[in-house]
Amino acid sequence: MNTARTVLAAATLSLACHDRTPAPPNAGPTAASPLVPTVPTASSSATPIPRAGTRFDDDLAFLSQHGALKVLSSPSGGKIAVSGDYQARVLTSELESGGQSLGFINRKFIEDGKTGTQFDNYGGEDRFWLGPEGGQYALFFAPKKPFTFENWQTPHSLQEGAWQLTSETPTSLTYDHSMTLPNYSGRVFKVEIERRISVLSPEQASERLGMPVPASVHWVGFSTSNRLKNTGSDTWTEAGGGLSVWILGMFAPVSGTRVIIPFDNHATGEVVNDRYFGKVPADRLTVAEQAGYLLFKCDGQYRSKIGLGPARAKAALGSYSESAGLLTLILYTKPTGATRYVNSMWETQKEPYGGDVVNSYNDGPPAPGKPATGGFYEIESSSPAAALAPGASLTHVHQTYHFSGPRDALDALARHVLGVGLSELPKD
Repeated sequence: MNTARTVLAAATLSLACHDRTPAPPNAGPTAASPLVPTVPTASSSATPIPRAGTRFDDDLAFLSQHGALKVLSSPSGGKIAVSGDYQARVLTSELESGGQSLGFINRKFIEDGKTGTQFDNYGGEDRFWLGPEGGQYALFFAPKKPFTFENWQTPHSLQEGAWQLTSETPTSLTYDHSMTLPNYSGRVFKVEIERRISVLSPEQASERLGMPVPASVHWVGFSTSNRLKNTGSDTWTEAGGGLSVWILGMFAPVSGTRVIIPFDNHATGEVVNDRYFGKVPADRLTVAEQAGYLLFKCDGQYRSKIGLGPARAKAALGSYSESAGLLTLILYTKPTGATRYVNSMWETQKEPYGGDVVNSYNDGPPAPGKPATGGFYEIESSSPAAALAPGASLTHVHQTYHFSGPRDALDALARHVLGVGLSELPKD
């Protein structure tokens, strides 16, 4: 069908941009332009990082007791920890030697040694999933089951078993994995995943952020390039359901954390979907329509989720905590002209390809008296729906950057990449 060919063309464009993303939505001049915001470039040592929370080295020691780890080091002094045993996920990172661990690690779940649960929640700053979650083409619900939390089940092939390391360099790791997944309507997908994880150099970060990384900050940046290939004998068309690459980053909330999502305020239609698990209260979601950004409170205490569709979403989002002095920026592949994204709402859908490009989830109890699934928050991005012929593939790139340092340097980064100044955020 014409729609399938449109999405397939978008997939081809995404693959051509393997491990590269568009410039940030608010970045105009190149890094060499004199119009790039002025940032501190003092040669003295950077401002010390807050030491609240678990240290990276402590998390490494703990995780090493439960499986093999790979650690990639950045020229900037940052590091990332990767585990093939946990489905090739980036588990956590640090900004400098002896620094704080920035990813969410679910120690209790790992210590219990469980697998095959409703959600094998190991944690991790960047994990690979496939969408859609809910709806008539859902991957996370069995056929004819109501869309309720009790019936929600993460596909076993997405959360169980080690992925194979196929290539390794000092700055990158490549993993392969094959799986078969049925959806709610009965279609069976045979897929192969190639996932390349790279720690980024200052030059790469400056190019992709569209401005130099201020010399006064500590930082770490990494990228995952995720290729989805159709290894079956049938072409994936929209009839019967499609797939999308879905990358989720889990972080431990600190005081005052707000997820910041810029949006196109000249587009038409709904700005934000805040109905996933019941409408988000006004004290947790602020939408600045004229300025073109929204703020989502993420404290791991109230189960809620938001999403933005392709007409509104830009190719960057992030989070900030004033008390921790920590700015996180996310860039991802958003192919020009792509409009068909899988819908993950937990309902029978009128528009199964009217889904979101980016999401943020704040954990909390699913019902009164029930425990939360870990007390974390997530920043997520998705590829367009994959209409793939046998042997064809789609690639989605998701980049994560953490910065800590002088507030004026962090403000320059936030303004340039997100279009939002830190002074505009709540102080709590």
